[in-house]
Amino acid sequence: MMEALDIFASAGLWAAVLRIATPLIFGTLGALICERSGVLNLGIEGIMTFGAMIGWMTVYHGGGLWAGIAVAALSGAMFGLLHAAMTVPLGLSQHVTGLGITLFASSLSYYIFRLSIPVSGSPPTIVPFQPIAIPGLSDIPFLGEALFSQTAPTYLAILLAVVAAIALARTPLGLAVRIVGENPHAAEAQGIDPIRLRIGAVVVGSALMAVGGAFLTLSAFNSFFPTMVQGRGWVCIALVVFASWKPARALLGALLFALFDAYQLRLSHVVGKAIPYQLFLMIPYLMSILALLVMARRARVPQALMQPFRRGER
Repeated sequence: MMEALDIFASAGLWAAVLRIATPLIFGTLGALICERSGVLNLGIEGIMTFGAMIGWMTVYHGGGLWAGIAVAALSGAMFGLLHAAMTVPLGLSQHVTGLGITLFASSLSYYIFRLSIPVSGSPPTIVPFQPIAIPGLSDIPFLGEALFSQTAPTYLAILLAVVAAIALARTPLGLAVRIVGENPHAAEAQGIDPIRLRIGAVVVGSALMAVGGAFLTLSAFNSFFPTMVQGRGWVCIALVVFASWKPARALLGALLFALFDAYQLRLSHVVGKAIPYQLFLMIPYLMSILALLVMARRARVPQALMQPFRRGER
């Protein structure tokens, strides 16, 4: 029992929490921005997979690591534009379109990867982002190793969460996004174009989703395989509900899920074979479902979420 509790005193656990949370932070922020504008984007799983593949492919063929991040963001924006074009002006089902984007992007990722990289015994690798030790802060006992020795995309994800929270709460653009997600007709009466704003929000949100996928191949790992996203996109959709569509809570939710995940990995080594390892793999998802059940009862859903906007209708 004491060994299981001692895990929480390990700086390595908390460093792993930030690494595991990073793709979730990007993905959750992306989904949150889409949904705040009134559009559900279930294409997130496929967009993250494609972002992971195209970001890695960019670096593998000679591009820089930040170029890989940029290309991934651009690809996510293109998938977001496709999703928005079908769901916003045309008013097609957001559920069906999103699932179609996931299937299309995931399949296209595998096709392009296999077209470019022949089948081999082990996938080729790249040199990923390296941890950056922040001078002064990284030397602090425990906290330095846990919080201030991460890779650059992790710091970027936390910064973007802060920026998104301020932008949605304090800026005219953030207010416009929130109004469009609540009542697009009232927004139109104030001179805001709900269609353009929704399309823009989906494009930006999808770009963030793809960056979350790119983190997996450019920072967490150094190679690509088609199943590497492993349901993180769906977790991000759940985290948006857990966060009640608020960026600060989204950051907290991503860290909480990452804590469950990092803890179960270490707990399984402590317990050994006494308990089947599949049970430990279930822990993060079971705890997340429990947290979601508790928080979802108090969550306030954007009133116009999944409701198509048509000019002149009320």
